[in-house]
Amino acid sequence: MSISKNSVVEFHYTLTENGVEIENSHASEPLQYLHGHNAMLLGLENAIEGKAIGDKFELTLSPEDSYGERQDDLQQRIPLKHLQDGSGTPTKKKVNIWKAGMNAFVETDQGRRQVTIMKVGKFNADCDLNHPLAGKTLTFAIEINTVREATEEELSHGHVHGTGGCGH
Repeated sequence: MSISKNSVVEFHYTLTENGVEIENSHASEPLQYLHGHNAMLLGLENAIEGKAIGDKFELTLSPEDSYGERQDDLQQRIPLKHLQDGSGTPTKKKVNIWKAGMNAFVETDQGRRQVTIMKVGKFNADCDLNHPLAGKTLTFAIEINTVREATEEELSHGHVHGTGGCGH
């Protein structure tokens, strides 16, 4: 089955910049998404279109086709109580765990957004709102693991459901 709109795709990847590995999925579960529903970087989704199980390929994306160019004025002061770690849980502890250079997540009107902490105060943190990979030319090494048709429920919700449904 070749990948097209409404396919559920599972793939492993290795992400590099200038030959230096940034991350890969091989030590965990493959990445899974609903193709054609804006759930993936557009440049990557376009390259995956038409591929099939077992296909392996490399793709280099410019910033415009991945996380965009860096914007130097994209900074905001955010109350510490709104910063979340990778689990999605706000950190309401009395001890401040945040340090400059750390990444955090914030819920916005446009959904969850990753930020980089630049400076931490007693109640707020100055954050860089650029995606950490903004402005970078990225190379993806992709291996397609599985492809299947999405279920009616996945299509109506606009995302892939794991074993046992999505829980909503």
